[in-house]
Amino acid sequence: MLSSGGERFLHLEVVEKSRMGCFQPEQSDIELYIGTSGEIPCPAHNCTNNSDVAWYTGNISVSELSRETCVENGHFHLCEVKGKVDEDVYFCDRKVIERGVTWTFRRAVNVKVLPNKTTPKPPDIIYPDANRTEKVELDQYHRLTCDVCFQYEKNISAKVQWYLNHGGNTKQRTLLDMESPLHTQPILQEYCIRQSHIIKTVTSQHLNHTYTCFASNTAGNVSVTIKLEERVKWPSRVGYPIAFLLLAAGMAIILHMKSLELQIMYRSHFHFGNHGEKPFDVLLSHVWSATSAEMETGWTLSSPSGPETDKEACQQCMDLTNTELGEANRRPRVMLLHQVLEEQWGYRLCLLDRDIVPGGAYANDVVCAIQRSQMLICLLSADYLCNSNALFVLESGIQALLQKSTPKLLLIWTCRDSATLIQEAPLPSLVQRALKVLPSLNWATGKPTRASCDFWRSLKKAMPNHRVKLESIL
Repeated sequence: MLSSGGERFLHLEVVEKSRMGCFQPEQSDIELYIGTSGEIPCPAHNCTNNSDVAWYTGNISVSELSRETCVENGHFHLCEVKGKVDEDVYFCDRKVIERGVTWTFRRAVNVKVLPNKTTPKPPDIIYPDANRTEKVELDQYHRLTCDVCFQYEKNISAKVQWYLNHGGNTKQRTLLDMESPLHTQPILQEYCIRQSHIIKTVTSQHLNHTYTCFASNTAGNVSVTIKLEERVKWPSRVGYPIAFLLLAAGMAIILHMKSLELQIMYRSHFHFGNHGEKPFDVLLSHVWSATSAEMETGWTLSSPSGPETDKEACQQCMDLTNTELGEANRRPRVMLLHQVLEEQWGYRLCLLDRDIVPGGAYANDVVCAIQRSQMLICLLSADYLCNSNALFVLESGIQALLQKSTPKLLLIWTCRDSATLIQEAPLPSLVQRALKVLPSLNWATGKPTRASCDFWRSLKKAMPNHRVKLESIL
């Protein structure tokens, strides 16, 4: 390089590459085997007398590696090849003087690590198993899959194929069309191939043949034969009968647990027994308080005049309520109900404290009164559910209903928390269960006029269709 003032001149000499032997070859390849010692020579090392060589892997000097290595005569030695960790590109550098110019001579060596040389092994079919039967559905798509693992080979010669054996005869077979095989990434010990054949639409003909997966390499070949079998449609052939049996068993359990309630509900809507003339239309069961007893004095019946329609019945009851509004807060509801049923609607009532002759056996009198009435109405309240005599009447009515006797049974709740009373009151089991399903009406205090009218209309519909003739009881 010459310099003249502010200018610099570089002298470049171009020579033929063939005249410089140390520059060939530029890269070499070498194979090492796991578990053995390995030697990596530096390319064109003998073209000069300079034997000083520096080895690198990437930008790291091999002297910095935590490995047992050494450099002898320009060759890089690995005391033991470990595996993929030793597979890399190594570089060797040395100084070379050509035509008076000192060059840094670098060449690359591509090192590939292979398994130790062992006796080759035949393929290993992982899936399917020998003599396997695969379930298929007719007119559906099905994929035949074969997974095979091979011992690592330097020159891969593995092959996996599917064959169709006509009628199950392996000597009469046809090579099937297959998808492109899927290869797992080869490792030092083995690699695997998945080969598939697709049956687009399974027919009954496919069930008559067998299918063979054939795998081969330089060490030998193996095969596995399978057959197809129609899948049992569980939902239709087995699932539905099982579901039906489970449903039937569940219904039987429910019917057993709720048999009493179901029987009471049935008897409440369909009445059996003797439907002949009876002396009373309604047996009214209630509990008198002290105030009620005092107010009952002087209360007389007027001549009955039953309403022709539900609207008239509601209007009469509302007129009665409005006319006696001043007494509404002190008149017991049983007296109002008594007056409406007997005076306004013309029904013949049986009241135990009025129509039963004193001195008889109470239990017999109650049973007899129930049998002589077309209907039993119980005016329920907290006092009623705590009164043993009243509960006896209710329980006797329920027993009569279950024994296919004639009386209808209607509950009228005069409180809003009826569900709480059923749970908290010390009731017999039969009564407690029956109260939940028997026909009932709510007649709670403080309801608006429309709700009260709905109560009277519903009560009128629940009453017996035929009234007792007055002359029959005179």
